[in-house]
Amino acid sequence: MRWLRYSLEGKTRYGMLDENDRITAVDGCPFQGYETTSTRLRLEDVKIEVPVVPPTFYCVGLNYTKHISTEGMSIPKKPDVGYRANNALIAHGEDVIMPADATRVHYEGELVVVIGKKVRNISVAEVKDCILGYTIGNDVSERNWQASDRTFWRAKNADTFKPMGPWISTEADVPSMQTVVSVNGTESTRFETADMLFGVEEFISTMSRYLTLYPGDIVWMGTDGHSPNLQPGDQVDVTLTGLGTLSNRFVKEGLT
Repeated sequence: MRWLRYSLEGKTRYGMLDENDRITAVDGCPFQGYETTSTRLRLEDVKIEVPVVPPTFYCVGLNYTKHISTEGMSIPKKPDVGYRANNALIAHGEDVIMPADATRVHYEGELVVVIGKKVRNISVAEVKDCILGYTIGNDVSERNWQASDRTFWRAKNADTFKPMGPWISTEADVPSMQTVVSVNGTESTRFETADMLFGVEEFISTMSRYLTLYPGDIVWMGTDGHSPNLQPGDQVDVTLTGLGTLSNRFVKEGLT
């Protein structure tokens, strides 16, 4: 199943998207219960929104070997978790705004885990039962700010720096996925999505020892490879095979 969050005529709601890109509107949501309605819509007739506005936005750092080496970091010995800001979230098809003084902007194509139920202190084997599904993220970074600032408050969390979507897939097969990132239609990065230092189950189990996870929480699982310096006007497409493609254009602040 693919869950889509969309807007039409000033109202935002959830729907189920079929293989023909037709939406069945629902009353409610996948996290708190829902009922299907008789309303059927075409995907091209609605505005796609971020698939969930999370109660808490978690992120994984340094989880793929090649990315760690290109960034000159040490290989972590245990799962390491950080946070991102909801203000940075934008949907598929919306523009990433590069601030006027941003000069070294990179993409990071990532698998995003969407939590489906409240859990605390669960085992690795129990993790799969708390996951609603998966979506796609582009963890945009300004590397000069990342190097100079004490925290990631702007390097990772500037407005529009976290495209996510276009939908949540409840049946995605992570072990078979590849993450493919293209810039202006030319492939730039490709890696096995599951080739992580610490997998989804290990991360979420570890987190749950100390944190209560709630329905709608999201966990971005890190990236591999290295991004070119993006330029105004570039379009970045992040594809997770078997899940979908997240597409966003990069524009300079004050320009269109």
